[in-house]
Amino acid sequence: MNIGVIGGSGFIGSHVVDKLIDAGHEVTIFDMMKPQRNDVRHIYIDITDLSKTTVALTGNYHAIYLLAAMADVNDVYKNPVEAGEVNIMAVAHILEAARRNEIARVMLASTVWVYEMAQETNVTEDTPLLPDRVNHVYTASKLSAELYCHSYARLYNQQFTILRYGIPYGPRARGGTVIAIFVSKALNGQPLTIMGDGSQYRNFIYVEDLALGNVAALQDIARNQTYNLEGIRPVTIKEVAETV
Repeated sequence: MNIGVIGGSGFIGSHVVDKLIDAGHEVTIFDMMKPQRNDVRHIYIDITDLSKTTVALTGNYHAIYLLAAMADVNDVYKNPVEAGEVNIMAVAHILEAARRNEIARVMLASTVWVYEMAQETNVTEDTPLLPDRVNHVYTASKLSAELYCHSYARLYNQQFTILRYGIPYGPRARGGTVIAIFVSKALNGQPLTIMGDGSQYRNFIYVEDLALGNVAALQDIARNQTYNLEGIRPVTIKEVAETV
C-alpha cells in the first residue's frame, strides 16, 4: 500500500515508518523535521494550513497516519488556543484533504487519557465518555479530534481508525519522559528521584509493539473502529526505578 505518515520523524512516528517498510508498504514521511532514516521520501508539511495540506497529500495514498500533535500536556496547558489549532483544526484539515484527494482512510493517534471522562474504573473502547468530566484541554482536544473522524465518516464516508495510545518507551524517546530520565541519570551515576512513595503507575508499552499495532490497524476489519494500544499491566514508578 502507498502510505503517508504525518509526524513520521518523531519518536513514535519513526518506529511506525520502520514497521510499515518492514511490512512491504511504500512510505512517505510528512513532517517539519528531517526523518530518522534517509531511504524514505520526505515532504515538508504545515497541517495548520488547509490549502497546503491538501496539495501535499496528493499522490494516490491508500491511508494517512496522523501522528503529529501537541502532546506535552504542559505545553497544551500554557498554549490552549495553539493546542486547539494543532490537535483539533489540523485534524479537520487532514480529514478534508483526505476527502478531496480520495484517500480511503485516516489513522488518528489519540490517547487513553480520554478515559478520564468515563465513570467506570474498568474501561473498553466502547465505554461512554462524558464531556462534563473533562479536566484538561489536552483530553478535550483529543476527544474533539475523534468526534471529527466520526462526523466525516457519517457525512462524507471518509473512513478512519482511531488508536488510543498508552505511554510508550524505547529507543528515540524524548528526554523528558520518566524512563529516559531514569536511564540517563543511572548511566551518569546520579541518584534516581521519586516523587512520593512511587506507587503512581502507567501501563507502559514498548514503542515497537505500539508501532506494530499501528501497522495491524491497516486491516479492513479496523475500518471506522477504535482500538486501545496500551501495555498489558500497570507498572509503578518505583518498579521502573528499581528495574533501571
